[in-house]
Amino acid sequence: MVNDGDYVAIFNSIHRVMQAEKLLKERRLPILLIPAPRSLKSDCGLALRYGAADRSLVEGSLAEERLLPEEIYIKNGDKFVRCEVPASDTP
Repeated sequence: MVNDGDYVAIFNSIHRVMQAEKLLKERRLPILLIPAPRSLKSDCGLALRYGAADRSLVEGSLAEERLLPEEIYIKNGDKFVRCEVPASDTP
């Protein structure tokens, strides 16, 4: 379900992940709502998956709408490596 090099965004609530999915799909960005991988802690049990080529567009769109995830990981082999969550441009 998650390939090497894919990013996984973890949100702190089901409401936020669903808002993020709706926003990104409206912008026609290639994301997928997935069950959060078992090795990652997720309060809502869902996550967004997207590719490295779309990272700046996805995370930029989320930042614009103040919908940044709680955590972001990249899949590297059989592990998930935590990445820095970008800062929102809006106060």
